Amino acid sequence: MSKEIDTRYTQERELSWLRFNERVLEEAQDESVPLFERLKFAAIFTSNLDEFFMIRVGSISDMTLSKQTHVDSKSGLTPNQQLQAIFKVVPGLYKQKDKIVSQLEKRLRTCNICNLSPSELDGKERKQVERWFRDYVTPVLSPMVVDSHHPFPHLPSNSLTIALTLKLGSNRCFGLVPIPKALPPYLQLEERGLRYLLTEQVVLTYADKLFEQYQVEEKCVITVTRNADISPEDEDYDVGEDFRAHMQKVLKKRARLAPVRLEIQGEASAELQQYLCQRLNLTNEQVFRCKSPLIMNYVYSLESKLPQESATALCYPPYTPQWPAGLVKGEKLIPQILRQDALLFYPYHTMEPFLQLVREAANDPAVLSIKITIYRLASTAKLVEYLAAAAENGKDVTVLMELRARFDEQNNIAWAQRLEEAGCTILYGFDYFKVHSKICLITRQERGRIQYITQIGTGNYNEKTAKLYTDFCLMTASPAIGADGAAFFQNMSTSNLHGEYQQLLVAPYGLKNKVLNLIDSEIEKARQGKPASIFFKVNSVTDRELIDKLAQASQAGVPVTLNVRGICCLRPGVPGLTDHIRVFSIVGRYLEHPRIYAFGTGEDARLYIGSADLMTRNTERRVEIACPVLDPQVRRQIWSYITCFQDDNVKAREMNPDGSYSPVNRADGAPSLNAQATLMDRALQEALQTASAPPLPEKRPGFFRRLFHREHG
Repeated sequence: MSKEIDTRYTQERELSWLRFNERVLEEAQDESVPLFERLKFAAIFTSNLDEFFMIRVGSISDMTLSKQTHVDSKSGLTPNQQLQAIFKVVPGLYKQKDKIVSQLEKRLRTCNICNLSPSELDGKERKQVERWFRDYVTPVLSPMVVDSHHPFPHLPSNSLTIALTLKLGSNRCFGLVPIPKALPPYLQLEERGLRYLLTEQVVLTYADKLFEQYQVEEKCVITVTRNADISPEDEDYDVGEDFRAHMQKVLKKRARLAPVRLEIQGEASAELQQYLCQRLNLTNEQVFRCKSPLIMNYVYSLESKLPQESATALCYPPYTPQWPAGLVKGEKLIPQILRQDALLFYPYHTMEPFLQLVREAANDPAVLSIKITIYRLASTAKLVEYLAAAAENGKDVTVLMELRARFDEQNNIAWAQRLEEAGCTILYGFDYFKVHSKICLITRQERGRIQYITQIGTGNYNEKTAKLYTDFCLMTASPAIGADGAAFFQNMSTSNLHGEYQQLLVAPYGLKNKVLNLIDSEIEKARQGKPASIFFKVNSVTDRELIDKLAQASQAGVPVTLNVRGICCLRPGVPGLTDHIRVFSIVGRYLEHPRIYAFGTGEDARLYIGSADLMTRNTERRVEIACPVLDPQVRRQIWSYITCFQDDNVKAREMNPDGSYSPVNRADGAPSLNAQATLMDRALQEALQTASAPPLPEKRPGFFRRLFHREHG
């Protein structure tokens, strides 16, 4: 890098992410969280760490292969130094997880929810386990001795294996028993309550029977994590094009899916560990020992097996997403959206109004076309059926399907085939730019006039995650936004990424510069002594240019608030550099996922929602959309949400100047406020009020025309 890197107010992104995952683990310790939900947070921590090693550690490992020197723009570290910093921090997280899971399982036992070891079983239970192992497990196992005649096998990523040291006479060798994923993760005993044994513990116990001619000297459970084969274009590398091109050449020569981590549960001698490292081409720093289960996905299926009284006591109270205030349930959606904008906030609100909108459009004689971008869908999706029905009804349906959505590639290919068979036009995006935007455009013709209904989202059209992630869904009949939407889809179909838009901010070429200009406008206000303000709610902040611009705003006296769920490479409160910046994170029952950009104060503030985080990959290497919020009522809604996030003093944690997090200081006498709980209560109250309220009056003709001229006159 040609200029000297300034790291006075920035931090390494991987360490920032690890701090976020430590926050997830804190939820597993929080006494205010129901006991079984705390075990689920431990499971989330574990799967998060798996993905971190597959993607981030795998990506940095790739970079170490280059002969060119690269220095990270936020930390000043080389890839090797980044890995060393990661390997130094992670063992402490394993120790925390082990301690927390042990404490949780002890307390769950008092509720007759028991993760048992085979040594705890009585005679009757032992016979049940032995029968299960003999009749159902042994037939699908493939135990193997690794010696000169039997090569070391390929161990799939994130699969459990029993590793053994064996002795036959004076000869010592090693054995492996891969545990097929076809086996259930646990065996539930035939008793009241929920008493179970993890499959790997059963196989570990009876592994001796699989090697009867050998003396088993030691055995343990292991799992290997492999590089997830991620392209440089998909990761947040702050590197020049020359380096990226060089990396592509390096990766073509490399055998993909190389191991990046070995986890060991149980006792394993230094000799066994060294043998595994040698075979897997790992260093001892890449080996992590763990007392708690290595894979904890089984926790989610346990929840459905809890007795009703246990579920009531140990889990979150059920919450049903509500019909939003401002939309009349039971009436057609298209006329309502033509009268006024509507905002859904998942999971507080149900996704049903948007799905109803598409369903109506599929059968509306006035609808000419439906166009939509899709990044991720649920395994069963009403949306696909409605789009297919629209095509079968003669509508022009265009679906821009991103086939490279990480870990959802096969699912998206299947949906694309289904839509194509129904007569939809399928576009597949671009070679070097993922399409991550969330936009649906419905075009109508009524009385000879074209009408647009545009939906802009901050999250995927996934009916499952809409109940788990917080996200916005804006539905508007603004002619200006609709015209931009029509231009967007025309540009996408002609591979034009440089299109110009009047309202929408569109990456990779029109979003970042506009955001920088909006920050500059707030800086200029502050210098003139006028009120200025900047607010972002995003998942990650890593883009170096935007970080420096926010620091510049702080130095000009602009109050900057960043509500960042995960990675934030900008450190607040550094004297003279980021004094006026506040960074806080909320981790709670739902995964925080909306993106909000706000510039200014009062009615003149510019307010946007969109799909892009403040990451280089989003601002420069993906197709993203941010949409202005024009409707006064929807603007008030979003500002009220922003206030609620900022006032959270229960789940929120503030970032310190060193990058660590601390609980928010609650003012003396201030009531506690949990933003997610507050928003659930608010949605319930609004739904009750809406159910008994009279229909909303129609807006006067010309509303959007006057609003457009006010914004741009």
